[in-house]
Amino acid sequence: MINTISVQKMFTDLEQTLALSWVAGETGGDKQLTGDTVQKPSLALIGHLNFVHPNRVQVLGCAEMDYLQQLGDDGLTQAIANLFATELAAVIVANGEQVPAALLSAAQRTHTPLFTSPQASPELMTVLSHYLTHALAESTNMHGVMLEVNGLGVMLTGSAAVGKSELALELITRGHRLIADDVVDLYKVAPDTLETQCPAMLQDFLEVRGLGVLNIRTLFGEPAVKLKKNLKLIVYLQSAAEQSPDKTQRLDMQASTETILGVAINKVYIPVAAGRNLAVLVEVATRNYILRARGINSADDFIARQQAMLQANQ
Repeated sequence: MINTISVQKMFTDLEQTLALSWVAGETGGDKQLTGDTVQKPSLALIGHLNFVHPNRVQVLGCAEMDYLQQLGDDGLTQAIANLFATELAAVIVANGEQVPAALLSAAQRTHTPLFTSPQASPELMTVLSHYLTHALAESTNMHGVMLEVNGLGVMLTGSAAVGKSELALELITRGHRLIADDVVDLYKVAPDTLETQCPAMLQDFLEVRGLGVLNIRTLFGEPAVKLKKNLKLIVYLQSAAEQSPDKTQRLDMQASTETILGVAINKVYIPVAAGRNLAVLVEVATRNYILRARGINSADDFIARQQAMLQANQ
């Protein structure tokens, strides 16, 4: 799903952070932001080429405002016409600059929200870009339990009643952290990065059969929960019905992956059986992932040792 947000929501979320004031175009709050690019359209103001893209946030800093102040009435009118030649989502005047009357008038006429901020334009654009990247990221959701294990983002998946929540609770008691239970929201914040979050309704809660809904933050304290984490590893818990001896890979020669939103995520399968310490297995899976990321593969090392011994015996 491709996300969009309204200019009104952006203003509400960033009003305090950027000390925004809404000075014109109040009727345009329902305009939708469809791109995470924040622009400083100096060339568009000058008029050589119109680089202003529709449905984007346009920031006017010191250079742009200094240029406008140097223009006569006709030049100012033409420059502002260039700026509003396409349907803008919003315009922000940074650095506490004075807003020309012609700019206020154009914003009102085109129903384009116009904000002012005392923040310097570079810092303002950094905050805006970060906010829009996350707010407009392509997203989906999955059923599972998201945790931070050994500093790594791990999602437990598997069929219903296989024991995901019980395993998550045991990992939490071992010092690891809960991100989300039951529903995991995933956002593609970069070409190869998925960020996971918990829906606001489920924040801090973990449902365990026999115990009901538990507030993990209240039970174990602040260190036991985390708001977000990048997904690096999927652990699929195989129920007894899904297990097949001929499909079990003893040496894990070929690493499995699962593609989510176009991003390939490493995936391991752990059979569930009586007497198996699944928490330890998940912890070791994360450590093994970290080693493989460093170029260390235990299965490859074992095979290399075996081949060397065979050659030596021959």
